[in-house]
Amino acid sequence: MKPIVAIAFLVFAANCFAQDKRDSEGPCKEIKEACEKAGFVKGEAKEGYGLWVDCIDPIMKGTAQPGKAKKPLPSVRPDLINACKAKHPNFGQGHKESNK
Repeated sequence: MKPIVAIAFLVFAANCFAQDKRDSEGPCKEIKEACEKAGFVKGEAKEGYGLWVDCIDPIMKGTAQPGKAKKPLPSVRPDLINACKAKHPNFGQGHKESNK
């Protein structure tokens, strides 16, 4: 009887981890991908097209881009932004970007 319980637990645990992965690939990932497709790059904030500072943060905060931004923001549906905020309230709320 114990092996059956162990197998059931393993199946349950695997499903939990699969759900976590799907959650991380949700609306926030779509916003990040939209920024990347628009030419924003992690670590390029000094150049004016940083992924977080020049794209994700302004989209999520509903503010204008920094004056040094060199690329326009991609169009992102408001419902996608709201879904991201609901799942991850701190996403895009002042991420520090490295300038490597």
